[in-house]
Amino acid sequence: MENINMENSYLRAKKRVEEIKGFYGNLIAYIIIMPLLAWLNYITTSFPWVIFPAVGWGLGVILNGMCAYGYNPLLGKNWEECKIKEFMTEDGF
Repeated sequence: MENINMENSYLRAKKRVEEIKGFYGNLIAYIIIMPLLAWLNYITTSFPWVIFPAVGWGLGVILNGMCAYGYNPLLGKNWEECKIKEFMTEDGF
């Protein structure tokens, strides 16, 4: 039984590390691409269209980081784990 718990913990930790790596990849891409888009906007037109991808992608980066680090203000800190335990303890499940 303990071996199963260790394996389950390892798989959850591995999944969490992959999510954090994905977040950092997204953040690095944002940091590299957004100045290039701002420069392109500056040399091509006077309308500041770069605001739209900056805000949209920026919100995506923030949400990605919140998911990667387990912050969920709507459902609480350990909501998912509590629901899994609740379903596992039900008789008909």
